[in-house]
Amino acid sequence: MPLVRIDVTEGRSDDELKMLMDTVQDCVVSAFEVPERDRYQIVTEHKPGRMILLDTGLGFERTEAAIVIQVFTSPRATVMKKKFCELMADKLQTHCALDPKDLFISFMTNTDVDWSFGYGEIQYLNGKL
Repeated sequence: MPLVRIDVTEGRSDDELKMLMDTVQDCVVSAFEVPERDRYQIVTEHKPGRMILLDTGLGFERTEAAIVIQVFTSPRATVMKKKFCELMADKLQTHCALDPKDLFISFMTNTDVDWSFGYGEIQYLNGKL
């Protein structure tokens, strides 16, 4: 049940954002082997110049089309995270015309007790999940 936050610069159409979100979900399902309906996404749009994403000395420049993907997830194997990153670069380039250098991904790992899906309950603790 990863929660995926997607930060983008303003200017994409609703159709472009839907394609972006659908593509991200396809990668989540494929890499993390979760059900299709295990979908939790938040898109935040920022004014131009409000995201600064330098290259950490890797020698490339990002454009205003750059996006940040933050994945909040229970522990995942390194191979799954690697697959997710590779799928994201490939599929976002293919389906959304995003240059792979404009993709920034970060994982935040938590445990079952860090999730409440509603009603103020921690469903993993009370056995509902």
